[in-house]
Amino acid sequence: MELIVGPRTKITPFTDRAVAAGMTKAMVYNHTVLPISTGDPAAEYRALTEAAVIWDVGCERQVQIAGPDAHRLMTYLCARDLRDLRVGMARYAPMCDHQGRLVNDPMALRIDETTFWLSIADSDVLLWARAVAGEGGYDVEVTEPDVWPLAVQGPRAEDVVAAALGDWVRELRFFRFVQCVHPALGEPEGQQAAGIPMVVCRSGWSGQDGFELFLMDGAKGEQLWDLLWEAGQPFGLGVGAPNNPERIESFLLSFGGDTDADTDPDEAGIGRFVSLRDDDGGPEASTRHDFIGKAALRARRASGGQRRLVGLVIGGDPPSPLRSPRSVQSSDGHPVGTLRALARSPRFDANIGLALLDPPWFAPSTELRVSLDGTDRVATTTSLPFDLDR
Repeated sequence: MELIVGPRTKITPFTDRAVAAGMTKAMVYNHTVLPISTGDPAAEYRALTEAAVIWDVGCERQVQIAGPDAHRLMTYLCARDLRDLRVGMARYAPMCDHQGRLVNDPMALRIDETTFWLSIADSDVLLWARAVAGEGGYDVEVTEPDVWPLAVQGPRAEDVVAAALGDWVRELRFFRFVQCVHPALGEPEGQQAAGIPMVVCRSGWSGQDGFELFLMDGAKGEQLWDLLWEAGQPFGLGVGAPNNPERIESFLLSFGGDTDADTDPDEAGIGRFVSLRDDDGGPEASTRHDFIGKAALRARRASGGQRRLVGLVIGGDPPSPLRSPRSVQSSDGHPVGTLRALARSPRFDANIGLALLDPPWFAPSTELRVSLDGTDRVATTTSLPFDLDR
C-alpha cells in the first residue's frame, strides 16, 4: 500500500532527510506524514536504548496562543495548573472537554510572557482552542506557527546535541528550554540572522534521555538535520521514530491509541497530572484553578466506577502488530475491555500490552484472555509502568 500525500497532508521540513537516512514506512498523524520505521525494528530499539536516534516528529504540530489573555486561556484549557508556568518551562498538560473526556495530552511551553505553545498529540486542538477563545471572549490569537519539532533520544542524546550546539545543553533540566539561533552549515560565524532559529527543550516521547529541537523556520529543516546527523555519527546516531515497544515498557500514553473517545485522565493513567484539589495548604494545592471539565472529573472520580488502563503480560509467541483494538475477556468468555497496544518487549523478553479494562478486572495479577493470531492466549494484568525485572 502506497501513502499518497496531497494538500490535506503536510510533509515536514525533515521528511526527505529521514527517507534518505533509511526510513521506509510512514503513517499520517495530525494530518502530517510521520516516518515510523526503517524496516528493522530490532536495530531501531537498540539504537534508542544503547546509543541515540534522530526522529522526524514534525507531526507534533504546535498551537500558538498569544495575546494579553494567553495565560488565562491556557489555564482554562489545561486540566493541569499552569499558573506558575514561567518562561523557559514546559509541562505535560492534559486537556479535557466539558464532560471530563480527554481532548489531547500536549506539552505546554511558555515562550514569553504572552506567548504559549501547545505541542499536541493527534487531534485538532487548533479548532478547539479557537472555539473556546471565541466563545469566552479572550483577547488572544490562536494560530499554527512555522515550528517543527525534531527529536534526538537515547543515552547518548546529550552528547549528540552538545556536539552540535555546545556544552551549554548539558545544563538544561528536564522540561526546560532555551531559545537560540545557531549558525547554519556553510555560513560564517556571527551571521545569526541567517542561522537556524530554534527552541531546544529537554524532553521527548521515550523513557530515555533526550531533546526536542523546535525549528522556528521550516526552510532550515535540512540544515538542522545535517547539523545533528554529522555531530551524532561518533556517538552512533541512527535514524528512527517514536518506538512502540520502548514507550509501552516505559508507559508513555499514546492519546487516541491507548484511549477511546470517552476516556478521562484517571482512566488513562495520567490522573496525577490533573489539578483537581482546591487549596488545602499543601504544596500541590490549586486554589481556584478553574478549567474545562473540572466538575465532571470530580463527579467521575467520586463515582468509583471508572475503567483503568493497565499493563498486560501475554503468553505465547511474539504476536503480529495490533491493527485495531481487540476484545479482552474473562476466563469464562465475558468481555471486560479492549487491548489498545501490543509489542514484543526486548527488555522483558515478553509480550506486553496496554488494555482499557472495566472494574474490577484491572486489579493486578488478574488472569484474562485475548485472541491474537487466531490463538486464545492467557493475559495477566500488571500495574504501570511495567516492572517485570524483579
